[in-house]
Amino acid sequence: MAKELDQSDAQSTKSDVDAFLKKVALTPKAEAGAASGRLLFAIDATASRQPTWDNACQIQCEMFEEASKTGKLAMQVAFFRGFGEFKATPWTENSDRLIRPMSRVQCLGGHTQIRKVLKHAIRNNEQSPINAVVYVGDCMEEDADELCHLAGQLGITNTPLFIFQEGHDPIAENCFRQMCRLSKGAFFRFDQNSVASLRKLLKAVAVFAVGGRKALQDYGKKEGGDILLLSQQLK
Repeated sequence: MAKELDQSDAQSTKSDVDAFLKKVALTPKAEAGAASGRLLFAIDATASRQPTWDNACQIQCEMFEEASKTGKLAMQVAFFRGFGEFKATPWTENSDRLIRPMSRVQCLGGHTQIRKVLKHAIRNNEQSPINAVVYVGDCMEEDADELCHLAGQLGITNTPLFIFQEGHDPIAENCFRQMCRLSKGAFFRFDQNSVASLRKLLKAVAVFAVGGRKALQDYGKKEGGDILLLSQQLK
């Protein structure tokens, strides 16, 4: 069980963004009466992620702000680092309760603990359905078959996994892509030159988690660009 925290190639090509957005559009989500959603945002906080940690923390707040325009977003942030450390915030609809504690977290060297992220997501999903699980990381140092099996369990319950990989680790990419496919989610790779694309896509996932395809279509009309392409595809 996770401990609670007291209340983060060149620029990605346009085709990569388009492909990701189209994948989001095809992801199933049960539509509810009132727009609301739950999103688990998990981050690799090992030493290699320090350069982009601040960006990840800032994007959390922006995801909240964008999703709140559609409905209510309950969000939880989980991270792992160091020697076996895995923590998660309480679920909250208040972005300040996530941003303040996460801004005090520093990355520590250690192996990846993606298995803990997935098991944590499965447990929480059993208690109350999660509409989307986002994971941001750069490498994978675990058993790929086990990770894919856990991702498949999320897929069975229509809980899509959206993985954003920083960098170009081919072993991690192969595993991440399979995990997304098994969970009926989507994969996107980024680097420090494509943080703007990452921000845009994460906001799109947050809007999707709250309101489903219709909300994402309306968001595309407002934002234009890559999001608009998704809206056109939805028609």
